[in-house]
Amino acid sequence: MADPKGFLKVRERELPARRPVPVRLMDWKEVYEQQDSNELRRQAGRCMDCGIPFCHQGCPLGNLIPEWNDLMWRGEGRQAIERLHLTNNFPEFTGRLCPAPCESSCVLGINQPAVTIKQVEVSIIDQAFANGWVQPHPPERLTGKTVAVVGSGPAGLAAAQQLTRAGHTVAVFERDDRIGGLLRYGIPDFKMEKKHLEARLNQMMAEGTRFRAGVNIGVDIRWADLRQRYDAVVIATGAMVPRDLPIPGRDLAGVHFAMEYLTQSNHATAGDDVPDQISATDKHVVILGGGDTGADCIGTAHRQKAASVTNLAIGKQPPAARPDEQPWPTNPTLFEVSSAHEEGGERAYLASTVEFLPNEDGGVRAIRIAETEYRDGRRVPRAGTEREIPADLVLLALGFTGPERDDLSAQLSLPFDDSGNVGRDGEYQTSEPGVFVAGDAGRGQSLIVWAIAEGRAAASAVDRYLEGETELPFPVRPTDRALTI
Repeated sequence: MADPKGFLKVRERELPARRPVPVRLMDWKEVYEQQDSNELRRQAGRCMDCGIPFCHQGCPLGNLIPEWNDLMWRGEGRQAIERLHLTNNFPEFTGRLCPAPCESSCVLGINQPAVTIKQVEVSIIDQAFANGWVQPHPPERLTGKTVAVVGSGPAGLAAAQQLTRAGHTVAVFERDDRIGGLLRYGIPDFKMEKKHLEARLNQMMAEGTRFRAGVNIGVDIRWADLRQRYDAVVIATGAMVPRDLPIPGRDLAGVHFAMEYLTQSNHATAGDDVPDQISATDKHVVILGGGDTGADCIGTAHRQKAASVTNLAIGKQPPAARPDEQPWPTNPTLFEVSSAHEEGGERAYLASTVEFLPNEDGGVRAIRIAETEYRDGRRVPRAGTEREIPADLVLLALGFTGPERDDLSAQLSLPFDDSGNVGRDGEYQTSEPGVFVAGDAGRGQSLIVWAIAEGRAAASAVDRYLEGETELPFPVRPTDRALTI
């Protein structure tokens, strides 16, 4: 363990400071400043020998959290990154983007603030890249087998890296113009600058993974043809079909899906020319949906200098502290103030959107909302509570309903489960032999840490399918879920 008196001496949970709001709204750089190394070691030292480290069950990857916390406390960063990479291909992504269910399971969290696991994790990998400790690991031999990975988000990249290191020749296909999927175009730079993605892609290319951007499987290459060309195929296309809100006025100009807005913004931030870009500049922006995607829209709208930003959620405001019905070590639903929320705007709960109201030019000018009431287990607008909110731009951040189905169904005849996800067995294989599915395409909308875990597990299943056996880890089963009550 780390310091035997760690959490007795250091009871406070301290994270690095965020850059001042007026300063960070002037650029797209990450909001956090670098944490003092001595403070980081003290925080890592709060992790002690708790007997049974429940943080392991909170993390789908099974990260060896107490081990690399101990190594960071001892100042052994190179050994720490080796232990971290044993279970996590991309800690630079999870350390920035994961909501850290491991911290909800931290044993110290029973009666004290949990260990800053996520911050220690990202500090380990940042230090490793800065010191040149992250090196390519090409395979010692090639198997002669080929694998196509369709989709370059975290699940696809994790599967590709594992399979490349196992000796297979892997090609990753991405329909966008650059590799990265939602890591590239769904996540704003203020949450993760793209230099971190580029650094990892450079490592993967040096290991032998081949990337094919701008290729839309199902259109440019038929799925059936891809299956014939490769010994195995991994579907990692994500759950990209957004949930709509079919109410009056939905077809008005100025009402958009959040991901369309974020994708265009990320293109513009990368220096691309974006004709007719959806912009929040000088507009009254209303964002429907209280999750991470909604928060990303809030931060983006502020940086585009919106006139106002309002975030509406149909449900109740979550509690600030863990409720009795969500005891430790479950992952509770809590009210959170992200960096984007800290930057301004209004948040409202129990707000049901009733109608989008038009202006004279056919665009949206306002939305009509009502107070939400719960009736027969449903959330419905309460009559007599309607009011209007000015809105020049409305962004729907209501989640996703599953993967795009038409081409997969028509060209491979793959079945889908009751939730609309690609059907698969306990080894991540679909009804089509040699075709596997990992991440949100088979699981439904989920966390980045689940995507990486499923990518690693699917790679193990593919390797076993091709070689008859495998030494790759199999961290999660397709039926695994987060611990809930």
